[in-house]
Amino acid sequence: MEELEELDEEFEEELEEELKKKEELEEEEKLEEELEELKEEEEYEKEELKDKLEELEEEEEEENEELEKGLKQELEKKLEELEEDLDELEENELEELEELKEKLEELEEKLNEEREEEHCKNNIINNKHYILNIYQSFNKVKQK
Repeated sequence: MEELEELDEEFEEELEEELKKKEELEEEEKLEEELEELKEEEEYEKEELKDKLEELEEEEEEENEELEKGLKQELEKKLEELEEDLDELEENELEELEELKEKLEELEEKLNEEREEEHCKNNIINNKHYILNIYQSFNKVKQK
């Protein structure tokens, strides 16, 4: 009977060990399943994040394009304004040059008139001297 009890105990121990192993295997399988689920979740989340990133990049690209377009329009407008200002300045400068040219012509005309007057005065003075010389010569001849 003791043998039987020993065998029974051994059997129980083996049975407990087998149960333990079975539980460990079941626990391991459960953990593997959980790990697989976590991996799938992680992969799904990665895909979602990738999609969101692509979406954000597209939005950013669109915003950049809009900003570029706005800046380009603004620059074109400023360039147009500058060109208009330049045209206006050139027109003003041309007007000023024309006015200066007219003034210069007037001054040249005045100068020529003054020179002519001076020339006439000099001629008159020369003529007076000539007449005076003739008169003096005549008087000298008369006195002799």
